[in-house]
Amino acid sequence: MSDMIRHDWSVDEVLEILEMPLLDLVDRARAVHKGFHKDGTVQLSSLISIKTGGCPENCGYCSQSAHHAKKTGLKKEALMSVDDVLEKAKLAKEAGANRFCMGAAWRKVRNGEEFDRVLEMIKGVKKLGLEACVTLGMVSDEQAKRLAEAGLTSYNHNVDTSPEHYDKIVTTRNYKDRLDSLEAARKAGIKLCTGGIIGMGESNRDRASMLRVLANLEKHPESVPINALVAVKGTPMENLPPVDSLELVRMVATARIVMPESRVRLSAGRSNLTKEAQILCFMAGANSIFYGDKLLTTSNNDCNDDKALIEEAGLKIAS
Repeated sequence: MSDMIRHDWSVDEVLEILEMPLLDLVDRARAVHKGFHKDGTVQLSSLISIKTGGCPENCGYCSQSAHHAKKTGLKKEALMSVDDVLEKAKLAKEAGANRFCMGAAWRKVRNGEEFDRVLEMIKGVKKLGLEACVTLGMVSDEQAKRLAEAGLTSYNHNVDTSPEHYDKIVTTRNYKDRLDSLEAARKAGIKLCTGGIIGMGESNRDRASMLRVLANLEKHPESVPINALVAVKGTPMENLPPVDSLELVRMVATARIVMPESRVRLSAGRSNLTKEAQILCFMAGANSIFYGDKLLTTSNNDCNDDKALIEEAGLKIAS
């Protein structure tokens, strides 16, 4: 099976896969998935916002950007206390999650008391027996090393879209900033959680290009979140049309084919999918979901409904 692991994809090759007849695409992805993920498990990841709003980046999709705050009405909140975060982590574990993800609306990590507090959160989450994941913005080599020493399992830093479409989404940073932070985390021995968002006015070629970037990393990301845009009122993208569920299926299937060993995660936008669409995504290779009633600042599916759906699909929750 190792001969199926590639890091030399071209955009045209990935695009050809993405645009295959749908049933052929799902069949191919299903075959790859069964070869690399025989246990039939779905990982449940819980996500909370530990510091909300006030981010200086101008990402067009994000309600937490300070650039959009007047229109979105989202109020800036200070970094949570360690005790409050660990209480949330305990509840997530009791609800069945095995990974706890913490998101802070920062442009980049800054050394100081708040970063030290995040390190304590990571240590506490690991003591609970959960995998710990954070998304803190850009990170340096030295900071990544400190995160690793605290026991961080995975660093989330999405590339969002293709290099070609990136400046249509955000102009306060560039694509290389994204890749440099991923490299810093990888060098420190931290697993990568990185994916993107569809529905932001990109073309199919942009979607293929984004997946190519991830698949051509020296080592594939351990987790690949596939998000559908949640068009938040007050953001520049508030009037974009919703993503067709079959487009999400195509992205999941293509990600599975080009990154066979990764966990492909159904993320933002899942609450808009029917039960049947979610099961089709599982068939196409999704084997991780964000679990809980909220994803940072947007709503998510009901926990009990998720458990019932996984059972109905004949899958098991990863331990």
